[in-house]
Amino acid sequence: MRVLKHHEKKLLKKVDFFDWKDERNLVSKLRNLPKEDDVRNKLSVSLMQKLFTMGLVNKESSLMAAEKLTVSAFCRRRLPVVMVRLKMSETLKEATTLIEQGHVRVGPHVVTDPAFLVTRTFEDYVTWVDSSKIKRIVMQYNDKVDDYQLLGN
Repeated sequence: MRVLKHHEKKLLKKVDFFDWKDERNLVSKLRNLPKEDDVRNKLSVSLMQKLFTMGLVNKESSLMAAEKLTVSAFCRRRLPVVMVRLKMSETLKEATTLIEQGHVRVGPHVVTDPAFLVTRTFEDYVTWVDSSKIKRIVMQYNDKVDDYQLLGN
């Protein structure tokens, strides 16, 4: 192993790697508070509401669901994964390319960042940009093209 540089030694003095896993979790810190504590109750309710609105847990029940939360739950809320789930594209790579090219909007905003996290409320508003050729092809396939749109406007 190589000799650590000065700034690396200083950083390692500040971090305790043995207890790091237990201290990084907000749920474990909330669990250490007494059950009757008002701060614990308010924070746990707000945390569960936030996780529910983000779509990471199914119901706003207990902190046990938040404790079992994994990184893959966050990855399933990314825009390319949501597009594949909504059958807007076949693969994640294709979805990422379409997002980066500016073909997708979430609500009124065009999103060009594939790392965009789609919340539970915005999941219904993932659609194609109005000026996208993909939207025009899909509408032609479904026979929903308006005469005004055929003019190229």
